[in-house]
Amino acid sequence: MAKVLVVDDEKLIVKGIRFSLEQDGIEVDCAYDGDEAIAKAKETEYDVVLLDVMLPGHDGLEVCQAIREFSEMPIIMLTAKGGDMDKILGLEYGADDYITKPFNILEVKARIKAIMRRNSRKNKKNTRQNTGMVTAGDLRLDREGRRVFIKDREINLTAKEFDLLELLVTNPNKVYSREALLGYVWGNKAMDSGDVRTVDVHVRRLREKIEPSPSDPKYVHTKWGVGYYFRA
Repeated sequence: MAKVLVVDDEKLIVKGIRFSLEQDGIEVDCAYDGDEAIAKAKETEYDVVLLDVMLPGHDGLEVCQAIREFSEMPIIMLTAKGGDMDKILGLEYGADDYITKPFNILEVKARIKAIMRRNSRKNKKNTRQNTGMVTAGDLRLDREGRRVFIKDREINLTAKEFDLLELLVTNPNKVYSREALLGYVWGNKAMDSGDVRTVDVHVRRLREKIEPSPSDPKYVHTKWGVGYYFRA
């Protein structure tokens, strides 16, 4: 059974989301502040964490950052209407997606199910085939174990950062537009929104983690006016 953690200090919102998800056979845990959310995420590996930005104690951005220190479980941020900075910061801190308040519960369910479907397909693919290790210079990418190493040091990537790097590494020298990367890595729903800033944020974070000099990248390069590519 799929398991979702809903984090929001507005109990009526949590109650409504919980009821709706449980009607679809999803098990739901709830947290009402940042400390409780972090504690629950350490105890259980959730299929999705639905995380409000505005929380008492540790806010949602701090919670997202804390979870990323020990898990790649998918995180969807709930942000205020027009809160573009919250959206950008959420992606910076490792969130996989965001939904703007006030939201339609059907959209929330659709986003959660889309993430779970993508993860299910990845897990089945990894079970069916051993794709081994991809090596490029000092970088080694273990597709089956979803781990990345620079020399002998393991690099801690979020789920989306890994997906992005895997696509580029396994298609060296192929230039992908930001729109194409948005579709491949985040799915059709994200592509429909057209928010390519999501790609730019993740590329920047990825470079900060894997590049010896992020301003002069060795691996993930920019084709100006076109998109991004991995240099073999």
